[in-house]
Amino acid sequence: MSEKRTDARNVRAGNRTVRISRPEKVLFPDDGISKWDLVDYYRSVSRRIIPQLRGRPLMMERHPDGIGGTPLMQKNAPDHFPDWVRRAVLPKEGGKVTHVVCDDTATLLYLADQACVTPHRWLSRADRPDHPDRLVIDLDPPSPEESGSEKSGSEAGSEASGSEASGFESGFEEVRWAARRCCALLGELGLPGLLMTTGSRGLHVIVPLDRRADFDTVRSFAHEAAGLLAARHPDRLTTEPRKANRRGRLYLDVQRNGYAQTAVTPYAVRARPGAPVATPIDARELDDPELRSDRWTLRTVGERLADDPWARTDTRGRSLRAPRERLRRLAEDEAG
Repeated sequence: MSEKRTDARNVRAGNRTVRISRPEKVLFPDDGISKWDLVDYYRSVSRRIIPQLRGRPLMMERHPDGIGGTPLMQKNAPDHFPDWVRRAVLPKEGGKVTHVVCDDTATLLYLADQACVTPHRWLSRADRPDHPDRLVIDLDPPSPEESGSEKSGSEAGSEASGSEASGFESGFEEVRWAARRCCALLGELGLPGLLMTTGSRGLHVIVPLDRRADFDTVRSFAHEAAGLLAARHPDRLTTEPRKANRRGRLYLDVQRNGYAQTAVTPYAVRARPGAPVATPIDARELDDPELRSDRWTLRTVGERLADDPWARTDTRGRSLRAPRERLRRLAEDEAG
């Protein structure tokens, strides 16, 4: 990373100059990562992350007091944001929200200056907010509590702490296993599955869509696909939203597939010790024993930038019309 600064600094981005205030402010105290390091990182990955953000309303996860302080999960663009930061005014129940839309590097760096550690993006774009172009299945390992651990208090506390730091390593094999089955089912339905470490606990499986189906249709399809997968593997997978009823099974979370719901953006930094980064991966990497949800960080993800694993996959948006019919037939056949 570049040398830390002790005073305000101007950064050139395209035809704009972005002023970075208090660049020396430490945002990740255990790692010595400053606001300047965050700005420098987002500048280095802008060519990868901007296409993932462009046109999408955002929820900003801001940490003005560092990641140890109280985060601000902010949807509305503050009045003090400059005019050149694009906004999108979108309806919500009982009113409207003025969202930030990050279309360029200058906006990305400005958000980093505002201590926005993680931009969370909508699954649709601002011009057609009711029609998503992404479907997301979130795969997280069961927590020790969900797994019904009977270890002693000291053992459980030590294991939970270690697991949290390492992305629940002990349960990550379940995530790999589930990701393989998700991708296999999507293949049966004629859909691609893009994989990404979340930088938190698990993996996302992402399906690019053509924006013809609305959120109700996409959410229904996701629920039905997850239900079929859980029916195939009832001892290991579940669609049960209540943790108490999962009994150690991995939860196939499709709840993000709704209007105004968000998911972490590829290449975004997570507000966790070590500054892990949500990183696209190739399906073959599921077999890598070193793969974890937090494997790549702000300081190490640069090794991934020379090669985009998603570039080797057909990422054009797909229609759900034929996959819905294939899914219906599969469900009927397997129900007997």
